[in-house]
Amino acid sequence: MTNGTSAPFRLVVTGGGTGGHTYPALTAVRTLRGRLAGQGRGLDALWIGTAEGLEARVAPAEGIAFTTVATGKIRRSANPLKMLGPANVKDMARVPLGVAQARAKIAEFAPDVVLATGGYVAVPAGLAARLCRRPLVLHEQTVRLGLANRKLAGSATRIAVSSESSLPLLPETVRGAAVVTGNPVRPEVLTGVADKAVAALGLNGFDRRLPTLYVTGGAQGAQQINTVVADALPWLLERANVVHQCGPAHVDVLRGAAASLPAERAGRYYLTGFVGPELPDLLALADVVVSRSGAGTLAELTALGKPAVFIPLATSAGNEQAHNARQLEQARAAVALEGEVTAQRLQDALGPLLTDPARRADMAQAARRHGRPDAAERLVDLLLEAARSAS
Repeated sequence: MTNGTSAPFRLVVTGGGTGGHTYPALTAVRTLRGRLAGQGRGLDALWIGTAEGLEARVAPAEGIAFTTVATGKIRRSANPLKMLGPANVKDMARVPLGVAQARAKIAEFAPDVVLATGGYVAVPAGLAARLCRRPLVLHEQTVRLGLANRKLAGSATRIAVSSESSLPLLPETVRGAAVVTGNPVRPEVLTGVADKAVAALGLNGFDRRLPTLYVTGGAQGAQQINTVVADALPWLLERANVVHQCGPAHVDVLRGAAASLPAERAGRYYLTGFVGPELPDLLALADVVVSRSGAGTLAELTALGKPAVFIPLATSAGNEQAHNARQLEQARAAVALEGEVTAQRLQDALGPLLTDPARRADMAQAARRHGRPDAAERLVDLLLEAARSAS
């Protein structure tokens, strides 16, 4: 362990594959670096990930040393026999090699603490942390522990969960290690300015007396969401301005669908394939959001207190998006649309929110109660506490 306030704090991060696992870890690293800098102390970080995952690009771009280990991706199935298929058996056989590789890297790096945020790459590194007797902090973004974190829960010093509702879902044997931190949100998301979005995107045809609806299906867009929004578009534009982030591959088709709109309504529709650095300002402008219900999206929208209609991705791992959406719907902080979603169902869900400011305000307040904008700071507290208790 490091001694003295001048010695750099040493952190191993493991997890990734997708943005849901990668960005919370990145936000935690940035927050920890800032906290330590305020104490006149540096941070030495090593990220153990996969060569194919998002983390392989994100970590080096952030100046974080990056390395890989052998991993085994488990292909899920409701049928236990299928779980023992040739691909899974082959990948499971790679896990011991990955653990050995991670053990050597962790022993050499000698971290003060290891942070695991999920994804199959976290399993070998998390198990290696235990073998090296280094404190392990898990962070779970979704309501229920993901597969990797379930495997590591018994080895963890602390388990950071994103919601109070996660606690009763944990195995009784590990509940004592659990702390509700929330899911880290990028600080810039919380500082948007609505008027900047209007200027940056040239939303001159918008009627600011009407609410603004932001529709997003994620970076690649979502065909399901795009289709029902296109079908409901004339109805929507009678009641709201609409910013529709549809994914680069879907722009032309949707532009064609909007071509027959009257000029006044067309001016209230802004279509874009991708939203970049203007996202915080766009979220500030939005009165209501229609989106998938991934953990990162929920964290951002609740931290901002945004009313939302969620259309969960039915094929998400462990059906986690549906669980996320239901959790907020039960708290009256969102509406969840599951199963077959039609334009009529979307209109029924959005109608009360677009036409009743008081209804929007109530849902916004409920969302805000669920949000944890200080989640990154709470997670950093946990990392520092785990390191201190082990020294």
